[in-house]
Amino acid sequence: MRTGYIRPNQDRLTPIAGRINIVLASVFLILAASCTTGSDPETLSLGTATGDGTTSIETAAPGPVSTLNPEMLPSFDTPGGTSGIYIKADLHTIIPDRPRLDILKYLVQEGDTLFGIAEKYGLKAESILWGNWYTLEQDPHTLKPGQELNVPPIDGVLYSWSEGDNISKVADSFHAEPEALIEWPGNHIAFDVDYANPEIEEGSLILIPGGRRDAPTWQMVTITRSNPAAASILGPGFCGSVSSGPIGTGVFDWPTSSRWISGYNYIPGVHEAIDIGGAIGHGIFASDNGVVVYSGWNNYGYGYVVVIDHGNGWQTLYAHLDTINVGCGQAVFKGGTIGTMGVTGNSSGPHLHFEMRSELWGRVNPHNFLP
Repeated sequence: MRTGYIRPNQDRLTPIAGRINIVLASVFLILAASCTTGSDPETLSLGTATGDGTTSIETAAPGPVSTLNPEMLPSFDTPGGTSGIYIKADLHTIIPDRPRLDILKYLVQEGDTLFGIAEKYGLKAESILWGNWYTLEQDPHTLKPGQELNVPPIDGVLYSWSEGDNISKVADSFHAEPEALIEWPGNHIAFDVDYANPEIEEGSLILIPGGRRDAPTWQMVTITRSNPAAASILGPGFCGSVSSGPIGTGVFDWPTSSRWISGYNYIPGVHEAIDIGGAIGHGIFASDNGVVVYSGWNNYGYGYVVVIDHGNGWQTLYAHLDTINVGCGQAVFKGGTIGTMGVTGNSSGPHLHFEMRSELWGRVNPHNFLP
């Protein structure tokens, strides 16, 4: 008996495979429609094959789209047992710093210093001095309890406007630009102001940001052996004429046995000296060789004063003395006693106000030249 493989009839299989593919595609579409619309697959029925080899699909009448059932969602517990979205409240509000525009008043208390008051308000000491130029008589040593001071909002000069003033002239006198006065909002000056006739009310306090005052005229006097009479504006201690005397070494010593600062240190434009502490009666010594060119009372708050010209472009000044041991034209030598410590003039306690003036550099910081 002869055996062999039976080859299927391709013509008979092709229509059958096509119908199977159509049925599978139909089932896929039914399932997809069920997932999309939420309809029950059982509501959809398959049709019968048609004579053209396709299958018709019968669908149920469309109904309302099903909605999401909240019970199917996972549970969510809100803080405090409340419903809805919970927002945590933050009671801390950050308010940005804004510059102060107004001028404050400060009543001086016992123990206050110009530097301490300035530090309270974040200012430089000179701004307090320049804002109360006539109240403090141009000298920080005149500060005393009970005085009412102006405290500017920023560093600069406070100026009381006078009749006939103009913007450019005032700005120039305090080494500032006219725009500085106009641009500071606290001055309430219009940007289109007439510089020559600004119509600012007389007596108004105008702040000049970044401005500065020159030292008082009396503090600018240089007293030398060649012209000691220039000090006549300072008081009765001036010397009429002085002959030649010893020349300094250019190396200075401390003028007191104590070396601690009491009160004010050296600050340019405010206190161009150092205040050396001690007790009434302590000895005061010549810082270097020289000749006395001022000996006596000073009318501007320094009390009893001695000034020595060292003949090499240097002068030293010793103020608030209790007693004076030297006179005009007298030769002195480094370390020699010239007086005693006191509290004369504008002084809140016993100390020596010690200044050093250079022909080249002006009034300098004594700390830079003392051992």
